[in-house]
Amino acid sequence: MAQPVELPDSIHVGPVIDPGHSLASVSDKVGGIVLKRRITLGWVFGLLLSFAILQNLMAGATWLLIKGVGIWGINIPVGWGFAIVNFVWWIGIGHAGTLISAILLLLNQSWRNAINRFAEAMTLFAVMCAGMFPVLHTGRPWLAFWLLPIPNTMALWPQMRSPLLWDVFAVSTYLTISAVFWFVGLLPDLATLRDSSKTRTGQVIYGLLSMGWRNSARHWQRYEKASLLLAGLATPLVVSVHTVVSFDFAVSLIPGWHTTIFPPYFVAGAIYSGFAMVLTLMIPVRKFYGLDDIITLRHLNNMAKVTLATALIVGYGYTLEAFFGYFSADTYERFMIWNRMTGPYAIFYWCLILCNIVTPQFLWSKKIRTSPGILWIISIIVNIGMWLERFVIVVTSLHRDFLPSSWGMYWPTIWDWAIYTGTIGLFMTLIFLFVRVLPMITIFELRMLLPGAEVKEPVAH
Repeated sequence: MAQPVELPDSIHVGPVIDPGHSLASVSDKVGGIVLKRRITLGWVFGLLLSFAILQNLMAGATWLLIKGVGIWGINIPVGWGFAIVNFVWWIGIGHAGTLISAILLLLNQSWRNAINRFAEAMTLFAVMCAGMFPVLHTGRPWLAFWLLPIPNTMALWPQMRSPLLWDVFAVSTYLTISAVFWFVGLLPDLATLRDSSKTRTGQVIYGLLSMGWRNSARHWQRYEKASLLLAGLATPLVVSVHTVVSFDFAVSLIPGWHTTIFPPYFVAGAIYSGFAMVLTLMIPVRKFYGLDDIITLRHLNNMAKVTLATALIVGYGYTLEAFFGYFSADTYERFMIWNRMTGPYAIFYWCLILCNIVTPQFLWSKKIRTSPGILWIISIIVNIGMWLERFVIVVTSLHRDFLPSSWGMYWPTIWDWAIYTGTIGLFMTLIFLFVRVLPMITIFELRMLLPGAEVKEPVAH
């Protein structure tokens, strides 16, 4: 006989879900946002504003294809600029979704249920934005197929020893597994929308997307096996993807890049920025859609704890980076650290320390961790700080390298900013569309958490 879902006392910080909910009310509240809630002026304004910002990307990419990468601020010696900075930043943002969905599923952490769907969607959209930058950075994106292992008699491509090629395989695999994981998790909820829709159009669209889901025991059995399999595949990807991204720097001989701490340091930073972005987006959504009883203070508290933990790891990485530069007795490494702290880009370095190390220390207070407004401000500061971190890593190691005669300065142009802000517009446009056409919260998993709910060997609760 199935037993009610019980959660360990050790992980309780407030209710998992308001006990006043019933199975029907959960479906109606979450599904009603898509099927019944009228389009508000606020949503229309947000979508139009995001779409307008997206046009910066269209204009910047078009002019880039016409004129070439010379329109950017890259030069000699700074051959990497905003494109690589933003690529690493967006990839990092995409890490929280897989961590929340896969790793916390395997660890049987029930608090993930109210946020995993939104985080998974955020992952997909962030990786889409990230993938544009390396392709545009090549200057000839129409030849991007050269990066693929296509049979080639003359052996011109690909160069398998290049970490940039490793990125192609790592990121494309990550995107594929994340998309499949996200879609498989949507199937039961798409069937709920299909059955609840009052229009023929909605029934047909959601019926096609639900792929014949009928809530049978066989469907649930296959769903659970697929979920565990995909979670098992996605878990090592969380570590491997940003590890491979860090290899873009770590396998070089450039001072500040050639260090063994980069792989774990980058992975922790990716999870850090990813959770910060989840908080940045979920807190306003929670407020505007009245989801306080589903996305409770317990969820915000747990996400803040993970953010604080990863902030400490990142701070440890900063400390070791400075220590290695000094302890190595390498003249160039020592100068690189000193240049970061006192050189022409020192303001960016100290700003990232303030954003990434000092500001998160407020999260030691439970009162702040459970205060949505303050938590939202801290999450924005962290996102800014993590972008500054990538900027400092890329630019300060390149603009003053081994030869003083080749030193130079890097300043982004209007086209650098246009493409960067345009990807933010693309990301927000996709988020606005997502919350309107698909359930942003997992309906069936929330049902399993209701007091007295009976479930059949659940794996995703």
